[in-house]
Amino acid sequence: MDTRYFEPMLKYVSRTQVALYRATDGRIGGTFKDGQPICLLTTKGRKSGKLRTNALIYLPYGDSVVVVASKGGHPAHPLWYRNLVEEPRVLVRTGAHLRAMRARTADKDEREELWPRLVDLYREYDWYQAWTDREIPVVICEPI
Repeated sequence: MDTRYFEPMLKYVSRTQVALYRATDGRIGGTFKDGQPICLLTTKGRKSGKLRTNALIYLPYGDSVVVVASKGGHPAHPLWYRNLVEEPRVLVRTGAHLRAMRARTADKDEREELWPRLVDLYREYDWYQAWTDREIPVVICEPI
């Protein structure tokens, strides 16, 4: 299916969710359909240099936050992931709590440990992985 017609709507919905999340400290927009927690991840655009914020399901992991660069099983990595590979300093907001963090792709052992927990959190991740030839990155955001 050609998704280019849905992209403007998805951008609008995403921007609206981010704005509501910020305005309410996550009381609105802070969970996904089955109660999965949502964080706001802010990266620096690798080309524009502008700050870009995305609402993502996250897994708390000690003092760290784990997110998945799934893009719904699309063959290409999401732009936010490409941004943080270029510039790993990110901002992560969970509820009212905003933290400066350093993002990195989980290594093989970490991914093997985290992937089942992420699928337990949001089972569609397994489907997304089955739909694409790329290994979907697991990203660990650690306190600076």
